[in-house]
Amino acid sequence: MYSKIVCAIDGSELSTKALGHALALAATTGSKVTAVTVTETSVMISPGTEMAMIDTSSMIAELDAAKATSAKSILAEADTAARASGASIATLHVANSPAAEGILKAAGEIGADLVVMGSHGRRGLGRLLLGSQASEVLAHATMPVLVIK
Repeated sequence: MYSKIVCAIDGSELSTKALGHALALAATTGSKVTAVTVTETSVMISPGTEMAMIDTSSMIAELDAAKATSAKSILAEADTAARASGASIATLHVANSPAAEGILKAAGEIGADLVVMGSHGRRGLGRLLLGSQASEVLAHATMPVLVIK
């Protein structure tokens, strides 16, 4: 049924739960799992400094390095969890991208036939204000999406 599963992870308890579901599904279908974490573009906003000349390149580089380190740690934890369950996974860090866009980009590049991800299940005004990466992926995915709550 499925041969390539992308599982979106961010280090949260819910994404760990989603990874467990992806691994269980892969075990029963013989699928390969790729754990994907996405980090957004670093932006610096400094109101009131229109006339100041500030070189933010080193600050942005430091932010990007911290995000890369965090992503590496998240992916290493996913790999450890997979190995503990007797499975192996591929890992991928998509940098400088909105989360939903990065997940879908990775799924497309890998040729995934399923995306597994968690959702906090926000509703109403909270969903409107906070946005929902799961909703974005669902709205734009060309393959099935399994949302874990």
